[in-house]
Amino acid sequence: MFGCHNTIVSIDATRQEYRIENISDEIISQTLGGKGLGAQLLLDRNPPKVDPLSPQNHLIFSIGPTAGTAVWGSSRYGVFTKSPQTGYFSESYSGGTVAEYMARTGFDAFVIRGACPGPSWIEISDKGIVFHDAAELMGLDTYETEDRVRAWIRENRPDAKKCGVITIGPAGENRVVFAVIENDYWRSAGRTGVGAVMGSKNIKAVAFWGNTKKQTAEPELVKRFNREIAQISKEDKGVHAYKTKGTPMLVDILNEAGGFPTRYWNLGRASHSENINAEALHDRCEVKPHACLHCLMACGRLSTVKQGRHKGLRIEGPEYETIFAFGGLCEVKEIEEIAYLNDIGDRLGVDTMTVGNLAGFTIEAVLEGKLDFDIDYGEVDKIARLIEDIAYRRGIGDILAGGIRHAAGKWGMEDRAVHVKGLEPAGYDPRVLKGMALSYGTSDRGACHLRATFYKPELAGMVDPEQIEGKAEVFAEWEDRLTVFDCLILCRFYRDLYQWEQLAKIINAVTGMDMDKGRMRALAASVSDNTRRFNIREGLTIDEDRLPKHFHKQALPETNKIITEDQMNRMLKEYYRARGWDKDGKPEGM
Repeated sequence: MFGCHNTIVSIDATRQEYRIENISDEIISQTLGGKGLGAQLLLDRNPPKVDPLSPQNHLIFSIGPTAGTAVWGSSRYGVFTKSPQTGYFSESYSGGTVAEYMARTGFDAFVIRGACPGPSWIEISDKGIVFHDAAELMGLDTYETEDRVRAWIRENRPDAKKCGVITIGPAGENRVVFAVIENDYWRSAGRTGVGAVMGSKNIKAVAFWGNTKKQTAEPELVKRFNREIAQISKEDKGVHAYKTKGTPMLVDILNEAGGFPTRYWNLGRASHSENINAEALHDRCEVKPHACLHCLMACGRLSTVKQGRHKGLRIEGPEYETIFAFGGLCEVKEIEEIAYLNDIGDRLGVDTMTVGNLAGFTIEAVLEGKLDFDIDYGEVDKIARLIEDIAYRRGIGDILAGGIRHAAGKWGMEDRAVHVKGLEPAGYDPRVLKGMALSYGTSDRGACHLRATFYKPELAGMVDPEQIEGKAEVFAEWEDRLTVFDCLILCRFYRDLYQWEQLAKIINAVTGMDMDKGRMRALAASVSDNTRRFNIREGLTIDEDRLPKHFHKQALPETNKIITEDQMNRMLKEYYRARGWDKDGKPEGM
């Protein structure tokens, strides 16, 4: 199949052996690659009810057919496993440069099972697989680990020229259930604990390199399509906004809408928003737009703090979700301090969205008298120490390292913990954006904002945020289109530029397949069915598709908005029908 190598590499970490397997064109046409292929491999190969941190849990890296091509927004890879944070289907994606080097190895997916006998890092290339001793890397942060592995490849592999490196930090080594996999310093496969699974396999890093090039079906069509999109993007307001402000622009948008989660989901607006928004970032930091490979948006903010106690600190970010987690939920009132916490999280290898939620939850536990611990809203250094305690599993950090459900059970705060399936929501309050309630509830990986990014049509006025009836059908179509994104694997921020027509053009130009909207939706539905089957096999019930009680019991004080259980149940019933599932949320044949 054009756009694919039609091969995967299956790695036995325990025996330190590997075998190369062929994938038929039929499988590629049914899955496209990316999420479709990763979900199929996980469903077929993972033992049912396996412990996520056991050697038998598979860790699968996958690229889509657009990786290694010039298609805008294509430099992304996916990670698929069973989540130690939720116990269900785990998917996480990351940009930067690594997908390009994965594509050059000559493989479409990398399937790792077992666990290395000792600390190791793995080298994957079109020459084969090599296991290396990683004893000297253990305990290092993600930045230094990446530097050392990259330097080793540069010095010892003259054919490599350049490479892509993924790493875990101390949090992954210590099996923190929301540990991330980092690459290019600041890019993260950031949710559901994929870093903990990598750590459980005693793998500190993986380097990818090679000189194998993909063949596209219509190279000239790819070039022409890219020129068209580049031209259209010059007048696109969304592209301009991402280029000039990045994701921090969402602080003001959500704050104005009353849906910026603040003070651990008690408020919908932050009074200090002007100190943590895009303007504050660009005023107080030296900011340069930063792009992944093959990207025309450059949404990343390469930021260097200009003054104060963190003068000289340089990170890419902070992104909106990190700003919401620390600046909103924890009420950290200065953008430089959020950048500081962001840097700690990246170096230690924790999901900043989850750790910010957990810090806010800990503060609430203290204020409610459930926990004797010295921390309060806005106390940056105490929050920083808590992040470190979590990464190294010290004191109450050991409890929090087990995730929100574990901590809530220990402290008797199950009704106050804000999560779905063990994953905390993103920075879009579902009491204001009702479609996000459905998104959080039905996402295969827990309370996720990215499966459909439905905040976009609701905030833009394309869909009434208060609408209940009929919303599920609209939502399902958005979700299907973005599932195709994840199979290809494409960046979410191209969602306005890549409608169904553009996706069909990409698929045709890269793979040679002709797919209309109906066929693409059928493929996406099949992928959704597979992830649902996986979750039900692992114990999921429809009760876990619902929101935490907090959103039904407490209205937002600024707007008096709430989402009722009846509203949520009505949307869920409609969603199951739209998906062709039965009343218990089960796909056909279960």
